[in-house]
Amino acid sequence: MEEEMKAIADNNTWTPAALPTGSRAIGLKWVFKLKKDADGNVVKHKARLVVKGYAQRQGVDFDEVFAPVARMETVRVLIALAAHAGWPVHHMDVKSAFLNGDLAEEVFVHQPEGFINDDNPHGVLRLSKALYGLRQAPRAWYAKLDASLCELGFVRSPLEHAVYRRGSETSFLLVGVYVDDLIITGTDGIDIAAFKAEMQHLFKMSDLGLLSYYLGIEVKQEHGRITLCQRGYAEKVLERAGMAGCNPGQTSMEVRLKLCKEDGSPPADATEYRSIIGCLRYLVNTRPDIALAVGVTSRYMEAPSTRHWTAVKQILRYIRGTLHYGCSYMKGSGAPSLVGFSDSDHGGDVDDRKSTSGVVFFLGGSVVTWTSQKQKVVATSSCEAEYVAAAVATCQGVWLSRLLADLTGRSVEKFQLYIDNKSAIALSKNPVHHDRSKHIDIKYHFIRQCLEENKLDVDHVGTDEQLADILTKALGKIMFVEMRAKIGVAGLRG
Repeated sequence: MEEEMKAIADNNTWTPAALPTGSRAIGLKWVFKLKKDADGNVVKHKARLVVKGYAQRQGVDFDEVFAPVARMETVRVLIALAAHAGWPVHHMDVKSAFLNGDLAEEVFVHQPEGFINDDNPHGVLRLSKALYGLRQAPRAWYAKLDASLCELGFVRSPLEHAVYRRGSETSFLLVGVYVDDLIITGTDGIDIAAFKAEMQHLFKMSDLGLLSYYLGIEVKQEHGRITLCQRGYAEKVLERAGMAGCNPGQTSMEVRLKLCKEDGSPPADATEYRSIIGCLRYLVNTRPDIALAVGVTSRYMEAPSTRHWTAVKQILRYIRGTLHYGCSYMKGSGAPSLVGFSDSDHGGDVDDRKSTSGVVFFLGGSVVTWTSQKQKVVATSSCEAEYVAAAVATCQGVWLSRLLADLTGRSVEKFQLYIDNKSAIALSKNPVHHDRSKHIDIKYHFIRQCLEENKLDVDHVGTDEQLADILTKALGKIMFVEMRAKIGVAGLRG
């Protein structure tokens, strides 16, 4: 607590003041937390002074609160780029990050418990810098960090506002921001060391060295590859669900399993169901092999039944047997190519007959983004279902190719998209099919426009080599294991 108060005092966060007539002061409270590493060992005892932000009123105490953070897809792209080129990835943490944000609004708070001024016990404090808990604190911190990085010569990416670049096409530095965590990589280790010194001059920073643990993800940097795994987090999920000692499963979902909203089975505990699904959705960040099963079971969070809970337990049993599995990013040669696969089932949801789209993209042979989600329209044919999935993949591919160009300083290159439905390929390339496709929403014809503008190449791939297949339907054990290996999910022991 004394360390926190010292940090606040050193930062000139507040000044004693008299409360103006018509204004009100917000309360403060202490929050205590144990910070642990991937193995559960306590590495730090933290005491945080937090504002009771729930008492703030929008339009009165604050206006805008939004602050961007780097998406997990972007983090994986940065790591894949670094691994492909053999760059090290470093990690820095800003101490008491939100205390650095400058406030535009006039905010008064009560004196903190345990540190009340005896000479003026009823006095208040006027904030000049943000505190944790303030609704506008994240935005104030992001504005401060953004201005600081721009002063250091960085340029913010227009495609991902939490990613910054500095340098030329041949020598550059990349920084990804997630609140107070900075991922740093680039072509020159000397530039990385110089940037660390610059940041430590501006803020109180913790230099964590090579990236090893980030947002619950265990990162291992070895010669020629970088691996991502969430073993520790997965163990916590199993323990939370009471299945830490369960028998391991072979697949994440039973073959030909059809779930529906009204299946006649007794209701399950909705709160526990939603909690576990939320945990599993975060686990998907390094486990594309469970994306389909988690996506399907997520559809029934409103009123889950025991049959739905059985499907969730199947996922947990599968995780129990694959705790050490994750994604690998390998070193390569030349410029990494962007390759995508899109697939779809047809009318797989028995309630509304909507199909499931599966999209997966690889950068330099390593998986970087994936999605398995129910389509927003009812497809009248398998061709239409595949075409809709391909349009979704095209949107993702166009964004990825532009992001890669922005990060590397090169021109935008077209990407490769593989589809296993020849009719969908013909429909995307040939407008004469319009008579048979006029019912398809205009937005899905975006793929045709991109093909005309030469932003991508669309090719046919056999069903056996369709890597997005694992994201659209439950596969048998042998096929599932083969497909899991092909998309780059494997055991990472040793």
